[in-house]
Amino acid sequence: MKILITISLLFALNACTAADAIRVPLSAEYPAGSEFMQIKLLGTVMIPAQTVDGESLSELSGLAWDEDESLLYAVSDKGTLFHLQPHFDAQHRLKDVTVTHGYPLLNKRGKKLKGKKDDSEGLAILNSNNGKRDDTELLVSFEGKHRIKRYTPDGSRTGDVGLPKVLRNRSNYHSANRGLEAVTIHPEYGVLTIPEASLKNTNPQQPILYSAAGKQWQLPTRAFRGSSIVGLETLADGSILTLERIYNSIVEPVIISLQIIQLDASCEVGKNNSCSAKRIASLSSAEGWSVDNFEGLTHHRGQRFFMVSDNNDFWLQRTLLTYFEILPKTTTDQ
Repeated sequence: MKILITISLLFALNACTAADAIRVPLSAEYPAGSEFMQIKLLGTVMIPAQTVDGESLSELSGLAWDEDESLLYAVSDKGTLFHLQPHFDAQHRLKDVTVTHGYPLLNKRGKKLKGKKDDSEGLAILNSNNGKRDDTELLVSFEGKHRIKRYTPDGSRTGDVGLPKVLRNRSNYHSANRGLEAVTIHPEYGVLTIPEASLKNTNPQQPILYSAAGKQWQLPTRAFRGSSIVGLETLADGSILTLERIYNSIVEPVIISLQIIQLDASCEVGKNNSCSAKRIASLSSAEGWSVDNFEGLTHHRGQRFFMVSDNNDFWLQRTLLTYFEILPKTTTDQ
C-alpha cells in the first residue's frame, strides 16, 4: 500500500503546472534549517515536468548562478538551457522557483543540437559578478562528442574551449555516456573539467581533474564503489567543491556526497600524492535521505550553494533543486 501511495503521489506531483513547484524535505530528521555534518539545509523544491518556450524541462544536470542578472541557469541532457528564478522566504530559505525561459543550444550554423551532440552535462559561467549586465558567457561540457563550448544565455554558440589531446581523443573514454560531466573556472588554472569515469589506462578508483591548459591533478581515491564526480565548483579560496554521486542499481542506496579538495603542485599527476580533501556531507537513501540523481552544482552567495537532480526523464524520479550552506571548520584532512 505504501508503494502505491508513493507512486500515486509522485505521479500527481509530476503532473503539476509550471506554478506548482513544491517544497519537499530531503529528510524527516533534518528539515530545512537543520545542520548535518558541515552543511546547513536551506530548503528543497521539486520542479514539476513542464514545457517552457517549447522546450521540455527534464534531465537537468548543470547549474550556474548569474549575480548580475539574478538568474539561475540550468542545462539539460537534451541540449536545452533554462532560466530559473529562485524565491526565498523571510529566513532566506528556498521556497519556490519559477522557470522563465528555455533556449535550445545551437551549433555554429544556428541550428539546434541533435543526436549525440546534444548531451550537455556541465555548466560554468563568466562575467557573472562584474557589475555589468548583458555580458554573461556560459561554458557547457558535453558527453557523446566530448567537448566544451561557449554560449550566450540565449543558447547561441560563441566559440570553443581548447582541450588537451588526452580529452579530445574519444577512444580514451569508456563510453559516449561517460564523458565530460562537469566544468568549472579557476582563477589560477582556468577551465577545469572531469570525466564521469576515469579514462582508459588510468586507475578507475583514482579520478583525475584536468585543466584545459593541460595540467592534471590526482584526486582522492573514490570512497564508494560506483561513485562518479558529477559536479564541480571553485570556492573563493581556490579550493574545489565536488558533487559525487553513488548509484549502482535500484536495489542499492543512492548516496550524494560533497567534498572540498585543495589543488596544488604536490598532487599533480606524477607526484605520487593525492590532493588533500575534506568530506563535508554524505546523504544516503539508506539513512532516510530522500535524495535523487543530483548532478548540478553552483555557488550562490556567501557560503551558499544550489544543487539540482537529473530525473532521467523518468516519471518516478524528481527534479529537485536544493539550497544549502557550507558551515565553518571545513579544513582539509590528509
